[in-house]
Amino acid sequence: MELASDLPARMTVQGQPLDPMPGLCLMLNKPLGMSCSRKEDGALVFDLLPPRWLMRDPAISTVGRLDKQTSGLLLMTDDGQLLHRIISPKRHVAKVYRAQLARPMDGSEASLFASGELMLEGEDKPLKPAELEVVTPTEARLTVHEGRYHQVRRMFAATGNHVEALHREQVGGLCLPVDLEPGQWRLMAAADIDQVFADPGGIS
Repeated sequence: MELASDLPARMTVQGQPLDPMPGLCLMLNKPLGMSCSRKEDGALVFDLLPPRWLMRDPAISTVGRLDKQTSGLLLMTDDGQLLHRIISPKRHVAKVYRAQLARPMDGSEASLFASGELMLEGEDKPLKPAELEVVTPTEARLTVHEGRYHQVRRMFAATGNHVEALHREQVGGLCLPVDLEPGQWRLMAAADIDQVFADPGGIS
């Protein structure tokens, strides 16, 4: 499958690439301190894109959100159907985060997160099972299969810990490229989008 956004990468006018056609999808390495919501004041992730793209119709939207204090892989698209495919609970597209914690873990976190019984404060439905990989006593990789408000931070808060830094490394099977610096973005090819719907792997 060839995306409309693949074509401008191969076509130029006076040496300059064409703007992507509708069907644009890009990956961004979101820096800290930037908001994903146009309703908030301050720096927005949309400010990192070419200014003329803000006038595109249909508009470019983020695929889900990362809060201001979370960095890492953020997808953006003007394709409403693709956006809903990725965020649909039926798709179970996993998100992988690396969390730096204020205190060492006590060893009970993995089984609690995997139980499917953890209830976050103020909610009436338990979380779906999530997979925890301990990197160091105060650092972990967590794979979640839903996108509740501040979910990772609230999960660790439920264990009596506090997330000091949070970075999203992966969406589905798509990893944040190591050469994509904070604030940089690149257009996604069809193969990249296929990776979004692939198994994240690496954690069992």
